[in-house]
Amino acid sequence: MPLGNFIVQNAGLTPTQDQSVLSTNYLQWTDPSSAGDFADFAQQYLPELYEQEVERFGNRTLSGFLRMVGAEMPMTSDQVIWSEQNRLHIGYENVSKTDAAGSATFTVNLPAGNQVVVRQNQTFVVFDPASGLTLKGMVIQPSVPNPGNPAQVTFEGACYTAPNFAALNSVNLKMFIYGSDFAKGTEGMEGSVTPNFTQFSNKPIIIKDKYLVNGSDTAQIGWVEVATEDGTSGFLWYMKAESETRLRYEDYLEMAMVEGELAATGSGVDSLTGANASAGRGTQGMFAALEERGNVYAGFAGAANPGAGALGDFDQILQQLDLQGAIEENMLFLDRATALDFDDMIAAQSGGGYNNTSAASYGLFDNEAEMALNFGFSGFRRGSYDFYKTDWKYLNDASTRGMVDNIKGVLIPAGTSTVYDQMLGSNIRRPFLHVRYRASETDDRRMKSWITGSVGGAYTSSLDAMEVHYLSERCLCVQAANNFVLFVA
Repeated sequence: MPLGNFIVQNAGLTPTQDQSVLSTNYLQWTDPSSAGDFADFAQQYLPELYEQEVERFGNRTLSGFLRMVGAEMPMTSDQVIWSEQNRLHIGYENVSKTDAAGSATFTVNLPAGNQVVVRQNQTFVVFDPASGLTLKGMVIQPSVPNPGNPAQVTFEGACYTAPNFAALNSVNLKMFIYGSDFAKGTEGMEGSVTPNFTQFSNKPIIIKDKYLVNGSDTAQIGWVEVATEDGTSGFLWYMKAESETRLRYEDYLEMAMVEGELAATGSGVDSLTGANASAGRGTQGMFAALEERGNVYAGFAGAANPGAGALGDFDQILQQLDLQGAIEENMLFLDRATALDFDDMIAAQSGGGYNNTSAASYGLFDNEAEMALNFGFSGFRRGSYDFYKTDWKYLNDASTRGMVDNIKGVLIPAGTSTVYDQMLGSNIRRPFLHVRYRASETDDRRMKSWITGSVGGAYTSSLDAMEVHYLSERCLCVQAANNFVLFVA
């Protein structure tokens, strides 16, 4: 039967649930103006079809990172709050001084949210970074607030090894308390140090998605043989699109926790009105938390400057870890270029050929001439730290961070942290990275899905379609972020 330029052999199609070609469901057409016809009306034989879908991008899913390094736990509130310990010992930077005949008056500029507690007869070390000179002294007048500047306090100290502190520069000094020195028969220490803690919080966001197929499309059956990333295989009909929607949504659940941003006051999102308005939109993801509270390292030398250059860069990172929690075991999740930089850095320490057992060798075992070479490292030790390295697919994917290419990797401490939980009223141990999702006895919002419409067995509305809905409400807690390192370009 002619239909424009198309010739339809069998217009009375009858869909079938069986995966077979019959006279009742075989559609054959031709376009005389096109040389690339699917089939020609005069063609005697059926076309040779590949039923199996070609997986040209391999495994396309990106989730799995948070499952490797964290956990998921329920919560019932709109906000999760935790507190983290501050440092045990007392030390200050950005200290200035005014010299007197036998002493000096030191001025400490208060870090935001901190207090200066320097007490009578305490002993201290003061360091001048400009000259490299270190002197030690004793407090002879304890710290008092500066009436003219509430962000400063002053105290007076006498030097142990010189008449005064005149050998030091007057500004940009560093100091810390190391003990006390009391005369015989004197009163005890006056005052006390009350520890404070730093409080952090995050809030969950609601993540939604939907798949829709109308009733007519469900009646026109087309079979495709697939092997999807979630383990589904075989012949699928329209549910293939639903399967991919679900896979994409599960990736979004992780990507939102990694990339999330809190709406800043006065920002476009914060200023929304009407249906889009909601107080405190957004959530703080891992990248945002590390940029605010973690360590950010830019321009790792790597292959561009192998050997001492790359190792020197890495040793700077170790020195920073020493200043923080000094957690022994750490995991490196890197993009491809940075992972290769680390391999080249370690291999560059080799002093000889394949059989040089005193030098570093590529791979887990020493490479020998007759063996296949393994040009990669999955783990290594430097100083007192162990590192386990793996590629992070999210940073390599051409449709996500691999397209932007400004985040090169992240160093995450292994193990757990001890924090004070405001809801429980006690100390608890949690992975440094973990997801909190909203849940109660009546509604678990970790990963909800439901079907509505009038197709596919769901008769919930007059809509001539099947809708598959997805919903989750969650946030990420990044605890002890000072032990993380974010590698950027």
